[in-house]
Parts: sequence; C-alpha cells; structure tokens
Amino acid sequence: MRRVVITGAGTINALGQNVPDTLEAMREGRCGISDLQFRDVERLSIRIGGQVKGYEPEVVFNRQQLALYDRFTQFTLLAAREAVAQAGLSFEGELAHKSGVVLGNSGGGLTTQDENYRAVYEEGKNRVHPFVVPKLMNNAAASHVSMEFNLKGPSFTVATACASSNHAMGQAFQMIRTGLCQAMITGGSESMLCFGGVKAWEGLRVMSKDACRPFSATRNGMVQGEGAGVFVFEDYDHAKARGATILCEVLGFAMTSDAADIVMPSKQGAARAISGALQDGGIAKERVGYINAHGTGTAANDKTECAAVADVFGTHADDLMISSTKSMHGHLIGGTGAVELLACIMALRDGVIAPTIGYEEPDPECALDVVPNEARNAQVDVVLSNAFAFGGLNAVLALGRT
Repeated sequence: MRRVVITGAGTINALGQNVPDTLEAMREGRCGISDLQFRDVERLSIRIGGQVKGYEPEVVFNRQQLALYDRFTQFTLLAAREAVAQAGLSFEGELAHKSGVVLGNSGGGLTTQDENYRAVYEEGKNRVHPFVVPKLMNNAAASHVSMEFNLKGPSFTVATACASSNHAMGQAFQMIRTGLCQAMITGGSESMLCFGGVKAWEGLRVMSKDACRPFSATRNGMVQGEGAGVFVFEDYDHAKARGATILCEVLGFAMTSDAADIVMPSKQGAARAISGALQDGGIAKERVGYINAHGTGTAANDKTECAAVADVFGTHADDLMISSTKSMHGHLIGGTGAVELLACIMALRDGVIAPTIGYEEPDPECALDVVPNEARNAQVDVVLSNAFAFGGLNAVLALGRT
C-alpha cells in the first residue's frame, strides 16, 4: 500500500478567501457568522450564516463562465486553483491520466435552482437559460475542475449530506493508496445560503437564530455556512521525487452507517468510524492529540459525539483536545469536512489548535477538553477529522506529521 500525502490546499469561506487568511482567523478565534444578505431574507426566521462577504465573481470569471458556474462551482474552482498552485503540479502526459478529482457536495447548484424556480413560478417566465441543468448538477464542480486542470482519471462527486467531503477525501486517499492514481484533487464545497435553501432548513428546527455554540450547555442549534476546501492528495514517492513541500500525511480512513434513524445520530456508528480510522492507519489511541469534531451545536450531535470519543479512547479521552471550527465558519454541509481539514493541517504543521468559540457554560454530557474560546499551542503527531451526517453516514480521516 502506498503512502498518501497532502501537497496543496485551497479555500474560500466566511473566514477568508484563501488559506492564510482562514488560518489566521482560526488562530484568532474570529467569528465569520454574520447577518445574511440576499433577496427576501426578511421572510426568513433564520437570518444569520457563515456567508462569504466581499466576493465579486465578475472580477474572477468572465460572462461565459458565469453562465455555467453556480456559486458552489465558483468557490470550488477558486480553492482548486490555490491548492494546485501550492502543490506546483502540472497535469500532463501520464500524470494527467493517473490523476482525477473527487469532491463532496450535498445541495448542488441550489442558488441556480432557487433563482430559476423564482423566475418560473413567481415571475411567470416560460423559459430558463439553456445551461440551467449543467449549472445546477451536483457534479458540475468536479467536471469543471477536471477540465481546467486536464485531469483524465477518475472524476466524480460524492453526496452524503454533512459527510460528503470526508467521504470524497477518503475515496481519493484509497485510490492513491492502492495505486489506481498518483494524484487527486479532492475536498468539497457548498452554497445553500439563498432564500429557498435556508427556508428548507428552517423546517428541520435545528437552526440557531443567534450563534453556533458547540458543546456549550447553552447551545441552541447549528448555523449554516458556505464555501469550499480543496486539496491535492499525492503519492508520497511521487511528491518526494519532485521535491514537493508536504503539508501532512493521510494515515487512515473509515466510514460506517448507523442504519438507525434519518436524522438522529448514533453513538455506536460514530464510534465504529473513529475506531476504524485508527485501525486502518495502524494508529495507537495514545498517539492522537487532537480531534476536529463534527460539533454542529445541536443538542443531539454534540453529546453523542463526545460519548463516542469517550467510548473509543477510554481514559485517553481526558488528554485529547477536541474542537469545532463550525463555531467560526458555520456548517458548510457537503463542504464542511474540507474546510475543517485546514484546522487539522494547522494543528500538525504549526502546533496551533483551533478553538471552539462561543462557549459559555460546561455541559456534563460534553465533558471533554473542547479548547474553549481561545486557540492553544500544542504539538500533536496524529489528528482525526470527524464527519457524521443525516442518514446516519459517518466518515473519519486520520492525519499525521511526516
């Protein structure tokens, strides 16, 4: 089995429109959640989110491209460009055929869908743009990334709600590890912050009206975000041979299904995914120093996740640091695991543990070290990234220093 490393990273999210700005915001414990700004927001009961502000698509893309690119595709391409530039790869010849793209996404082109439903049903128009279907399809971002970078290997999209990005990155990891590919562009994106997107989520009654406070006894729900996180996963020997800078190593991956409830999480399913990632990477529990939690800020998720961590790690759970960066950038649904992976890389490379901000009051059912409100300096060798989705779908990645 081949070793797999990360050689490039890119992002755009509510904390920053590139990786350095995002990591600085995480170190400072800055909150990117603010008042939403889009048409008909006054008709919503939920009016906050991790929205990307100050972004001008017309500056980055031309009119022909914007006719094809939904907002989630735009975010993906921008993050992919940053990641590929950092990796210093040019996909030509055999490498092009041995490289691909697998991305996580849940809502697809929801902004495009929202705009066109409005045009047809509210404004009475009888036609929509001929590119509506290729613009809103879930695989649009993956397809455009493959075309921009000449990736001729396996290319597809994974849609498993809130675990989409982790599932996608897990597939990329496995394809390189088994020798099917030499490099993969992977991660995920989402942009559901439009009237129809937020209105649908309001119906679930899991959204907070004021803030995301994971693990705090005063938590009252999740807050949506938008953006993308994209990475270059690469065969270790290939990366070393070309003198690439290695950000970290992907050590293990596991995925499980609760097979229980469509929305309520299962401690057993989460614990099996965590244990599976450790087993897959041959990692002793005591080596894990930090976990980037799914940590949505809902009553059910947070206590279930903490219970799963306690079950897996036993007494070592008291020595672990666990934090949720959703408190800063919001829950990006299909793209969330990808943006959160940046916090894992920061922990390994810089020795900085991103905090759980908004923490107000301890919850006895979340009695772990949740790194409340302020970042912490700490050297860690192995970290985990958890993702537990509606539908009972769980995906956990293990990363380590090289």
